[in-house]
Amino acid sequence: MFSAEQLENIKTRKELVALSKIEGINLKKSIKRAKYEEELKLLQTELSLLQEHIVKKNLRVAVIFEGRDAAGKGGSIKRFVEYLNPHASGVVALSKPTDVERGQWYFQRYIEELPNSGQIKFFDRSWYNRAVVEPVMGFCTDKQYETFMKQVPNFEHMLYEDGIMVIKFWFDISREEQQKRFDARLGNPLKEWKFSPVDLKGQELWDKFTEYKDLMFTETHTSYCPWVVVETNDKEEARLESLRYVLSRFKYPGKGKTKANLKNDPNVIFKYFRKNKKFDL
Repeated sequence: MFSAEQLENIKTRKELVALSKIEGINLKKSIKRAKYEEELKLLQTELSLLQEHIVKKNLRVAVIFEGRDAAGKGGSIKRFVEYLNPHASGVVALSKPTDVERGQWYFQRYIEELPNSGQIKFFDRSWYNRAVVEPVMGFCTDKQYETFMKQVPNFEHMLYEDGIMVIKFWFDISREEQQKRFDARLGNPLKEWKFSPVDLKGQELWDKFTEYKDLMFTETHTSYCPWVVVETNDKEEARLESLRYVLSRFKYPGKGKTKANLKNDPNVIFKYFRKNKKFDL
């Protein structure tokens, strides 16, 4: 990246191109990154305005991030909460259930994490673990899976009737891009902690994941709680589009005053019934 001092001394585009060659900097990538950072800050400002509205109106909002491993769920959540008031927001990332929790109704530990009045919560994976990961990996029985699939639409309808808004994102990624990200994690000491034994099965069990994911969409995509698919081969694009989608669901004072682009790209983010054939969803 260019230093602030270097940019201050640049007077013309020709000088900028020449400097980029000297420094070995990809100018197109640098410009794209700068535009992304600028747009991200504007959308994060809009999200802060939305949070003020949520607090003032005592709304309850739960945003669920599901998807294949390495699809960028955690990175997107980080951008959502970066500048929010932590007293009126939170991230839910539950570890595997304890012995006590395994003896409870499956939804019970998630109910305890639902947003209170005036809060927005972000779920880094959710009760939908039982729809895809658990049956694929053998972490639940067939009966437990079938019971969950029967109960979840009713569970979400109860949340809807009680006034809790649930936004369900499925972060999609191509098989090739997932492998690239796995390789990048293993080659970076700062990211190796992200790689788990389950990740090792991600490519091997790709088709089985697809089968259960398709069943999940078919059985749990409803008018009151639809699935929203986000294509994430471009991480930065996915972050911006998911932010825009959440903002699009509300009317709040000052909306749009940042001049941020609040219109979604339907080729990147779309409801399940508008299924895009470009990738294997």
